Amino acid sequence: MAFKQLTNDRPRILVVGGGYVGFTVAAKIQKAIKASGGVVTVVDPNPYMTYLPFLPEVAGGNIESRHAVVPLRQHLTDSEILTARVEKIDHANKKATVRGVDDGDSYELSYDQIVIGAGSVTRAFPIPGLAETAIGMKAIEEAEHVRNWVLERIEVAALLKDEAARRQALTFVVVGGGFAGVETIAEIEDMARAAVERTSLLRVSDLRFVMVEAMGRIMPEVPESRAESVVAHLRSRGIEVLLNTSLGEVVDGHTLKLVNMGDKSSAGEIESDTLIWTAGVQAAPFLKDSDLPVDERGRVRVGADLRVTGDEGPVEGAWAAGDNAAVPDLTGGGVGGFCVPNAQHASRQAVRLAKNLLASRNNGQLQDYYHENLGAVAGLGTLKGVANIKGKSFEGPLAWVMHRAYHGYAIPTVERTARVAANWALSAVFGRDTSPVRHLREPRLTFEMATGNAPEKKKARL
Repeated sequence: MAFKQLTNDRPRILVVGGGYVGFTVAAKIQKAIKASGGVVTVVDPNPYMTYLPFLPEVAGGNIESRHAVVPLRQHLTDSEILTARVEKIDHANKKATVRGVDDGDSYELSYDQIVIGAGSVTRAFPIPGLAETAIGMKAIEEAEHVRNWVLERIEVAALLKDEAARRQALTFVVVGGGFAGVETIAEIEDMARAAVERTSLLRVSDLRFVMVEAMGRIMPEVPESRAESVVAHLRSRGIEVLLNTSLGEVVDGHTLKLVNMGDKSSAGEIESDTLIWTAGVQAAPFLKDSDLPVDERGRVRVGADLRVTGDEGPVEGAWAAGDNAAVPDLTGGGVGGFCVPNAQHASRQAVRLAKNLLASRNNGQLQDYYHENLGAVAGLGTLKGVANIKGKSFEGPLAWVMHRAYHGYAIPTVERTARVAANWALSAVFGRDTSPVRHLREPRLTFEMATGNAPEKKKARL
């Protein structure tokens, strides 16, 4: 069956990535391509699309992790889905090399047209100890782990006799003051507060949350006055917001050494078991090794009509959109003249790309992508939020409702919207679910203990 799937006997539209762009484009064109005798092939390491704006709520226990993803095979029934990684794109010969996950076999796929929607990955820096210690917030697995880890630290701290160890377990640090960082720290603080209130062995005042941001402000997507009010809100909840401060080094997996961005002097140390990194993203790295034109940031260069475009004009049969593409912002409002990498632009670019791709097959007229940014919304925990809609700012419960209404509508498929809405309804009635699922990192530990084969260092974790 696998070999039948990977044959090159039909005209193929190869969609690289199953995120906002890949999922939407495939959904819009799959029936037309199938009817014409072709096939839409979607290649992604995950068999699902992750709705990234919901990751903070997954980490905060308001949304079940499986409901924040959209299964590709369930909703792209007229497409060919390959759970694999694209290793190389040879567009000159219209061939791509893909490899199955977990070091699976590699295959060479021929295609007629290609859509680059690989999105972005976490951008990290060569900070000593960072790679060995931190966790990001770019994948559903990371959000689920953060939720369980924070709740587990609370359970562990409740029975620690050593005060220093208890403080370390109950100190949670988020690096990055963009939307992802702000929403993450706000959601997990709300969850941790609820969890501690349900135990008699800890007090809410035992918790410590710290946000570290290298710039002099947070949330560059909103007006500075609104960003300042968010900082004031976070600080009113006891969350420490350290601006003009960066992470310099992580020692022994728990000592975080901070640096003042002004004079590069020491900004102190924090002892913490939890370091969450949300300080930026970058285009999928493999694109630099393709023969498609990319800019200095590794993004595929495209024209306003979303065709890949080099120095000599459009590249035949190649399209791109989303975070991995440098899409001109015709409104003039984008940083550097390009659309900002967010879900609002990616989803709308995908719709325009799909229409243009189908039009190009029928010698139709291509249209440029033009979308005025409507604004931004952010949830800061239950009944708390901020929003900036067409220049008007909102905060509190109304902004929180706006946030949920927009994202509840924006997640693809009615089925996922219904599941997410059900999660919210249950949380509204019963409160946040604060039960941790232990040993997700070591699911065989219980069985190893039963058979007597658990390593000594693991036994204490049961």
